[in-house]
Amino acid sequence: MKVNALVALGGGPSPVINSSLLGVVERCMQYDKHIGAIYGARHGIEGIMTEELIDMKRQDPVELSLLKDTPASGSIGTCRYKLDDNCMEDFQRIIDVISAHNIGYFFYIGGNDSMDTADKISELAKKQNMGLVVAGIPKTIDNDLGDEEFTIIDHTPGYGSTARYWANLIQDMNQENMGMCVSENVCVIQAMGRKSGFITAAARLADPKREMPLQLYFAESGHNLETLTDNVNKELRRSGRCMVVVNEGFDAGSLGEVKDGFGHIEYGASRMSAAQAVINHLNSTRLAVRGHATAQVPNVIQRSNAVYRSKVDIDEAYEIGAHAVEVALKDGTGFMATNLRNDGKDYSIRYSKIKLATVANSQRFLPESWIAPGGIDVTQDFIEYARPLIGDGWSCPPVEKGLQRFAILENILVEKKLDRYIPVKMRS
Repeated sequence: MKVNALVALGGGPSPVINSSLLGVVERCMQYDKHIGAIYGARHGIEGIMTEELIDMKRQDPVELSLLKDTPASGSIGTCRYKLDDNCMEDFQRIIDVISAHNIGYFFYIGGNDSMDTADKISELAKKQNMGLVVAGIPKTIDNDLGDEEFTIIDHTPGYGSTARYWANLIQDMNQENMGMCVSENVCVIQAMGRKSGFITAAARLADPKREMPLQLYFAESGHNLETLTDNVNKELRRSGRCMVVVNEGFDAGSLGEVKDGFGHIEYGASRMSAAQAVINHLNSTRLAVRGHATAQVPNVIQRSNAVYRSKVDIDEAYEIGAHAVEVALKDGTGFMATNLRNDGKDYSIRYSKIKLATVANSQRFLPESWIAPGGIDVTQDFIEYARPLIGDGWSCPPVEKGLQRFAILENILVEKKLDRYIPVKMRS
């Protein structure tokens, strides 16, 4: 007897999340003797609870294929809804919707919080003898999923494209800073990543020979506004200009932090950015040379930009989504698809699996061994780790009349079978 498949996105998007989505959908289609309908949850877990399921098989095949060229989560939507111990009604509602629509396979694309949710759904389904198979697909531009020994996962899909974005951005900003340094001598740019410095570190990929006056401030480095100012002034005396990349979680004092639905600090919504706090401090002091500091905060652009996507990242995101289907069919419930780096001089990876319980709520930081002495640069080991992930050449998204051509999926919702439901945290 055939069962149906359901795929959902969780948390913040990435430049290649739709590539993983396509990998799941297309690989499920190949198993048409086992899998019938394929549904996409509209806006993630929230869409499952409200029973808004998009029929993926009824989409135009051309539009589906364009998912591989489409960044961010606009195709079927995502959400930040934290399922915790106060949401047992929500968990049961998810189980009820899955049961009502004869769903035998549930694929969840997301980060550590999403893997925790997937694990809990898998365990609850087992307790209720449902036979549901739950599989996770990793996603986060922060690259903070897993462990610092890289035994769980080598890198998360999305990171390579964001690293490529930063490498190119720093090249651009270096040209700007060289030209304007007589009046705007310090360029401060803020990178995402919360308290994990992988994205900040990626800025060095723009200048592996270390010819730019570039300083990197990871949340892990222990620097603060005072030590940053000292370092910047040293560079100003030496070069007459300085470029600074700060982790959004850098110790810049109180930022009026706002938290998202997962309970994490949402730096983009906070009253002050770390970059703004840094230039406020720099400009309130007497800089070593004439001029002032300016701040740039790319924010969500780095996770929704299509032009700078890495071809390596696009292909790997697709393959890990497809691999999750293989894991689900062969190994059953409770696993996340993962990638591990092969030994050898030339870069290559293999796809494997890890228990959802192992990766749920895991968090890794930039390894101390990859932070150079002084705490404002990375070591060569990091460059050798990250350089292959940004690939070569351009991904070349399709263009029509000068504009990018992204996938346009139809909002074809399947008929609801249950009564209306309001998720616990949406009740007044």
